[in-house]
Amino acid sequence: MEMKIVRPKGPEIFDIELEKDLLAKNRGLAKENRKRLDRSKILAVDIMGSIGSGKTSLIKAILRKLGMGKKVAVIAGDLTTTIDAIRIEAEGARVIQVNTGKECHLDAHLIRQAIDRMKLDGVDVLFIENVGNLICPGEFPLGAHKRLVVTSVTEGPYTIIKHPYIFREADVIVLNKIDMAKPMKVNLSKLERDAREINPKASLIKTNALTGNGIPKVIEALGLKP
Repeated sequence: MEMKIVRPKGPEIFDIELEKDLLAKNRGLAKENRKRLDRSKILAVDIMGSIGSGKTSLIKAILRKLGMGKKVAVIAGDLTTTIDAIRIEAEGARVIQVNTGKECHLDAHLIRQAIDRMKLDGVDVLFIENVGNLICPGEFPLGAHKRLVVTSVTEGPYTIIKHPYIFREADVIVLNKIDMAKPMKVNLSKLERDAREINPKASLIKTNALTGNGIPKVIEALGLKP
C-alpha cells in the first residue's frame, strides 16, 4: 500500500509576504554583518546542530587546539541559560551570551547587537554557537564566512536524511561522538553516505570532541590557523 503523505500547498504554507519580507530583511542584515567582519579581518563561523550534538564541546576542543585565547570571540546562543557560555569562557575566549527566549534560532539582527556589545579589537576568529535546532537556523544566515553543522551518532541513524535542508547549507559537516556508534547500533558509514548524497561539496569529518579525535581536520576545513 502506498504511503499517504500530506504536503502543504497554497495559502496553507507559511510562504507569505510577511515571511518573505522577514527572510529578505535578515539576508540584508547578514550582508552588513559580513562586511563589518571583513573590515575587521575577522573570520566568522556559524556552528549549528541539535541540542546535545556536541556544539559546545566542539568549540571548546577547537579553542584548546588553537590556543589563541582572547584572539577568539564566541557568541553563545541559547533560549534562557548561560551554561554553554560559561563552559566556553573557561577556555580563555571572549564570550557573550545571546538569549532568544522562545525563538529557535539566532538571526542577523541579534548578531549585530552582540557584535556592537563585544570588544573585537585583536580578535581573529568569531564562533557563533547557534540555538540547538536542525530546522530554523538554516533559513537565517548570520553573516558568517563558514557554516558548520554538527550531528552525533546518538541522535540516531536518520537525522541527516530527515533534516536535509540545514545540511545542504553547510560548508563543513561534523559527525560527532563516533565512539558511540557501536553501542548505539548506528551505521557510521551509512551516515557518511547520507551526508555526501545531500551535500557532496561539504567537508565531512568524523570526531570525538571530548577526546580531540578529528579536531585538527575540523580546524583545517575551516581554514583556521593558530
